Amino acid sequence: MVGCAAEMADKPGTLARWMRPDSRSRRLILAALVYVIAAGVFAAVAGPQRLSEHTQYNHYALLADAWLHGRWDLPTGPPPYAMNNDFVSFEGKTYISFPPLPAMLMLPLVKLSGNPENFRDGQFVIWLAALAPAFVFLVLEKLRRTGRSPRTEVQNSLLSLLFAFGTVYFFAAVEGTVWFAALVVAAAASALYVLFALDAEHPVLAGAMIGCLYLSRPPAIWMALLFALEALRVSIDGELPTEGSWQARLRSMLERLRWRDLARRYALFWVPILLVFAFVAWSNHVRYHRASPFYFDHEFLTVAWRARMEKWGMLNYHFLAKNLGVAFTSLPWLPAHGERAAFGTPFKVNEHGLALWFTTPVFIWLLWPKRFDGEPQRKWLYVVAAFSAALPALMDLLYQNTGWRQFGYRFSIDYAVLLFVLLAIGARPMKKLFWAAAAWGVAWNLFGALTFDHSQFQRFYFSDGSQTIVYQPD
Repeated sequence: MVGCAAEMADKPGTLARWMRPDSRSRRLILAALVYVIAAGVFAAVAGPQRLSEHTQYNHYALLADAWLHGRWDLPTGPPPYAMNNDFVSFEGKTYISFPPLPAMLMLPLVKLSGNPENFRDGQFVIWLAALAPAFVFLVLEKLRRTGRSPRTEVQNSLLSLLFAFGTVYFFAAVEGTVWFAALVVAAAASALYVLFALDAEHPVLAGAMIGCLYLSRPPAIWMALLFALEALRVSIDGELPTEGSWQARLRSMLERLRWRDLARRYALFWVPILLVFAFVAWSNHVRYHRASPFYFDHEFLTVAWRARMEKWGMLNYHFLAKNLGVAFTSLPWLPAHGERAAFGTPFKVNEHGLALWFTTPVFIWLLWPKRFDGEPQRKWLYVVAAFSAALPALMDLLYQNTGWRQFGYRFSIDYAVLLFVLLAIGARPMKKLFWAAAAWGVAWNLFGALTFDHSQFQRFYFSDGSQTIVYQPD
């Protein structure tokens, strides 16, 4: 026994082996630690009611329950507590109007719960919400290991926690209701997608995650550009050309392109996406007799602004100015001269939400990446990631509403993972000013998570059911 103990003492401990620098086990342990921290904070901020009761808008649990009874519609219509908010009415039947992936994830637990009212959907979303920051850490570490990010392991850990607590993801994570559940699920899928799409390393898995995005937040599917261009890069013999005109560089790339390898990667990527499109087309045929792979449920919504959608459609240039205004210029409202007491609080937040740069000022660092001299791969990825984020951002900016009823511009969650990728590979030094901006973001988003839809809501937020008041009236 003594000899065995001495032999074991000479060997490195299990934890030491697991925590070897740059080992896979170390990355997974640190990602798990990020998950535990995020889940603990989300649960604490959400409070006991969110953890112990179902939410008022538990549409996904209702959809899962409908499936368990072999149907797509709700036979008794919307439950009274949901106030007929965002349900579809078609041919006398009531349907859930949202893409179904969150309901798929809830299905087994709704079954175990017996009915949707017994299932704590808000708590379920909180446990899911901690996944995205953990996956963001794995993405940032992959960038570091492959030499495209100068960020250290500690900095990547802090950035992943900043994603959790320093962006509007914080308030969305603790909300748990139908609109925010979709964003939470999509954030985890988008982080895994980026992890699989970098270097086009796992085409099938990357395609599966794009399919998951389409089944939760359709605008995020435009991030597929990242895989398309990464697959192109790794299918070229040698390094990316850096000399000559863009025409000469393009010609050089095409001459060295392994077309068969590129076609194979694209085919593997598209298989799961096409399966998802087929599923959506089938579900549309079953419900609306229209076998289309595109979502059009909102055409049948029973909401006050349905006329707006009938007039302008779901996506239109008409909505761009309003959405730009909210995303980039919406600030807290201050009381007018002599009206501070009547105002009741130092400031109010419009339900259209606060500007993206105000809630997460570290995104300003994206405008000035460090020079890419002698680093063509880093430059390539920065440009590719920027365009891959810009496409879903544009879709959101053309959408028929601003994300209304929100603390901050929640649609930014669709592409927030790519914004953190850009923060990492942009390589700007993270000095005192950066961390001051990060602290500002955490403070404001903590305020949003604590007050939005909580007891202080009416005190701090300006409510406008018409969705027309964007700026503080004169």
